[in-house]
Amino acid sequence: MVLELRGNNYIVFFIFGLAAGVASLSLSLFLKLTINGLFIPEIASQGLISITSGEIESQAVLTLGPLAKYSTIIGAIVVNVLLYGIIGIILGKLFMKMKSPKFAIKSGLSTFISYIILVVLIIIFLVLSVTPGQSISVPVISFVLFLLPSVFYGLIFAFLFGNKNKKLDLVKTRSDVGGVINRSNKTSDIDYNKRDMIRALIISVIAIPLVYFGFNRLISGSEQQQQQPRALDQSIQQFLQSKSKPPGFENPILTPLVDAEVTPTFIFYRIDINTVVPTVNADDWNLTIKGLVDNPVVINYAEFRGMNSVEEFATLTCISNKIGGNLVGTALWKGVRLKDILSKAGVQSSVKYIVFRCSDGYDVGIPLENGMMDGTILAYDMNNSPLTSEHGYPVRAIVPGFYGMMNPKWITEIELVDKTYEGFWQRKGWTNNGIKNIYSTIVIPGNQPINDNFPNLVPNSSFLNGKNIPVAGIAFAGDRGISKVEVSVDGGTTWKTAIVKDPLSQYTWVLWTSGFTAVDKGNYKIIVRATDKTGQIQTSELEQPFPNGANGYNQLDISV
Repeated sequence: MVLELRGNNYIVFFIFGLAAGVASLSLSLFLKLTINGLFIPEIASQGLISITSGEIESQAVLTLGPLAKYSTIIGAIVVNVLLYGIIGIILGKLFMKMKSPKFAIKSGLSTFISYIILVVLIIIFLVLSVTPGQSISVPVISFVLFLLPSVFYGLIFAFLFGNKNKKLDLVKTRSDVGGVINRSNKTSDIDYNKRDMIRALIISVIAIPLVYFGFNRLISGSEQQQQQPRALDQSIQQFLQSKSKPPGFENPILTPLVDAEVTPTFIFYRIDINTVVPTVNADDWNLTIKGLVDNPVVINYAEFRGMNSVEEFATLTCISNKIGGNLVGTALWKGVRLKDILSKAGVQSSVKYIVFRCSDGYDVGIPLENGMMDGTILAYDMNNSPLTSEHGYPVRAIVPGFYGMMNPKWITEIELVDKTYEGFWQRKGWTNNGIKNIYSTIVIPGNQPINDNFPNLVPNSSFLNGKNIPVAGIAFAGDRGISKVEVSVDGGTTWKTAIVKDPLSQYTWVLWTSGFTAVDKGNYKIIVRATDKTGQIQTSELEQPFPNGANGYNQLDISV
């Protein structure tokens, strides 16, 4: 008798592992969405982001924009599913060597082995993502609840595996008499395989849509974010419209630019270290002020909102923003001056830096002198509504003169230290200084990413066929302000001074306009440059965002 064994069928066990893994992943997503359970692709992507160099991240943002972080978590999900398949191979080989293990034993071993492997990976990625001065803080109950997806995986894998070690062995038997081959067992075995594969397919067909919709819900942000108004607050609109348009801005084509001088919250850019928007319960939130202070202070949300508040318009821009990019916006912020909060604790004379730590593990520091400026606030409202989760609810910092990375969100702790502090992005090579560059961007005409921030712009085709061509845009130099904007329509040979609208505050961008008359039909190269109020002129030398922010002229080719 000759036996052919099929116990080494890795593909079958791999497919069983994939099917059980996708089902397990759907349960993990459900627990993440309902009780903020552990979701290993999210933790893995956070760990990978933490160890990725700033230069690589800069290129990713330049190429993919805000989608860069989503590509990380999508990749982590794919790897997680493949890992479940590999675990399936391990379990399949183990069960084939055992003597007819019962269903309970198979499901128990599948649960235990998958759980241990995934918990080890979670701990590794948590260690990678932890920042200096912080400890890993994951409730024990989270690890207990994480057992549920592993139990689900174990039950499904054991169900799919069935009694294969009883039915996979005898496939072909050769009789000693006449060489007759008995193939009845082979036929039976093939039927079993078809049945099991159909079961795996059915489970996958059910689980994959659940994973898709769960993931879509996860990355779409909180319900608060989804329900936010899709337009600028009415009182802000009325404020902007109450101001008479300055000379030069009367052209109706420029109206959408002026109307969106304040960026609606739903358009405002979001760049942070998270693949999933953090959610913080304000009822449980506390702000701790510690370090080199006379009296450590803890403030809850109600107390914080009860303090004397201020409102200010301020522009934020991401250091990763490219020339002509849309990672910039202006909003009306309401909050408490940071210096008023620090005065409660008593700042000691040796303090040099203010360190912010956040609920998502992010950390960053700013010089004490910048933190004590009147314009530096801890904001709880944005555009006359409470901060959304995407923009730092319940509390974020607004620090004029610094890139967005120095305006942390979801703040939970402030520590005063006696030395220069390098935060999350600075440890990756990004600058620890304020905004030194000058930015000027053409919004009209053109079709650059910045146009996304200005809804209802008139299409270029409606005015590029005439002689009088409006040219307009924005300029920004941190808290230094803009004194002059110049525009060239001949590639930089000659320059014309633009009309600059007064800024909403000393911390915001300015709008500018400078039309021209097209003498002849043909191609024109429009270039813009700005000068800040210290007399510094914007450089023409092109530089990538990493590590000090992008530099260079914004230019646009048009045909009339």
